[in-house]
Amino acid sequence: MPNSLFAMIPSVKKVIVIGSGGSGKSTFARELGEGTGIEVIHLDQEYWRPNWEETPADEWEAKVAAMLERDSWIMDGNFGGTREMRIRAADTIIFLDLSRYICLYRILKRTFKYYGRSRPDMTEGCNERLDLEFILWVWNYPNATRDRVLKTLEAFPEKRSIRLRTNVEIAEYLRGVSANDED
Repeated sequence: MPNSLFAMIPSVKKVIVIGSGGSGKSTFARELGEGTGIEVIHLDQEYWRPNWEETPADEWEAKVAAMLERDSWIMDGNFGGTREMRIRAADTIIFLDLSRYICLYRILKRTFKYYGRSRPDMTEGCNERLDLEFILWVWNYPNATRDRVLKTLEAFPEKRSIRLRTNVEIAEYLRGVSANDED
């Protein structure tokens, strides 16, 4: 059972939340931010411009570097091109490692909920959509991306890494953060 790292280690100030699409990164980050009072940065909101226009790579790297300079943050999102930069700046990495079935269910659910409009954690003008490429990325995440993420985390043994594999573990972790906030 995970305990709240925030209660045990007061130096937790810079947290990244990573995982497959549909793993609940944005929701988790928002709830963690509410429980800790730490600012939440949704990378999707920072990266995408209206109508799903991408930020150019050099501009994106500079933008991420500037965000990493802040005193504290909870940052959710994948964006493999800046993952190592974010891990180096973070003191804690939380990996939401849920099954592909849960992740697929969640992306379908959010598509129906927000279809044709922007999600709260997304740039205005990036209306929710679903395409085969994204579905396949989520489906293949356990085989194509997950091992790379785990190897990257192993390369940073000095970092606090927390791997949450079920909805129960996620809920218990967040409940621990909230309970410690009340103390």
